[in-house]
Amino acid sequence: MLKQRTLKSVIRASGVGLHSGVKVNMALRPAAANTGIVFRRVDLDPAVDLKASALTVGDTRMCSCLEHDGVKVGTIEHLMSALAGLGVDNAYVDLDAAEAPIFDGSASPFVFLIQSAGIEEQHAAKKFIRVKRRVEVRENDRGGERWARLDPHDGYRLTFSIVFNHPAIDRTGQDVSVDFAEHSYVREIARARTFGFMQEVEWLHENGLAQGGGLDNAVVLDEFRVLNADGLRYGDEFVKHKVLDAIGDLYLLGHPLLAAFTAHKSGHAMNNLLARELLAQPDAWELVSFDDAARAPQSILSWLAQPAY
Repeated sequence: MLKQRTLKSVIRASGVGLHSGVKVNMALRPAAANTGIVFRRVDLDPAVDLKASALTVGDTRMCSCLEHDGVKVGTIEHLMSALAGLGVDNAYVDLDAAEAPIFDGSASPFVFLIQSAGIEEQHAAKKFIRVKRRVEVRENDRGGERWARLDPHDGYRLTFSIVFNHPAIDRTGQDVSVDFAEHSYVREIARARTFGFMQEVEWLHENGLAQGGGLDNAVVLDEFRVLNADGLRYGDEFVKHKVLDAIGDLYLLGHPLLAAFTAHKSGHAMNNLLARELLAQPDAWELVSFDDAARAPQSILSWLAQPAY
């Protein structure tokens, strides 16, 4: 049987919230089978649990934010991406602030923490959402058309394209396809950092965003170039970070996907719109598990066999 996974032990870390600029202490803890990923605001009395779900995502400006009865947990996408990339089904995430720590702006620190805590299998079947037919969302605005879709696929593949019309981004790869049958999440996706533009800083600060942002937790660009002294981690880091975000946003469906995700100029809002559209069409998907792990698609077995740092 292909089994669910949780953490072997508790692990703690502290950091700063990207948008709030507030210090936050975080603990990742094991959870029982079929719990899912649950964020817990331990700074509140009593503590409040927010289950990771596409249906409880509220604000999608520059992040994915869970909201329930006025309680929020923001910037969860990098941690959700790491949990998805490492195949962790069940965990509690304790936070003493309204935002997960940003660390270096990628999923890599979360991968390190999860692998340091250890991952163990549980006595329950791992459940996947298998997409049975195409589901698609589209929007048009002043920036042109953007869209995202899910198609049937015997594994998990993500294809993404971006358009920014910025000289530093134009010089990099702007299209990428990642198939977990062939590519390693840890080595090829997890280190891609979030990015932002100096000319947007004033607007972001006026809107209560990016208060904790800087060169140590984002790729920052002026009108012409990357300002980080160490440059880029991947030749296509910008589009790979969009894939990293999409993996985290789609894991809010509650289970890993068996599907091909394709998107053009998508972001947190459209990723969430696509997830909600899928859930709204129950004939477009089904929950599946594999009683015999050997009969699972090879891409799933490769996906779950991520290397350690």
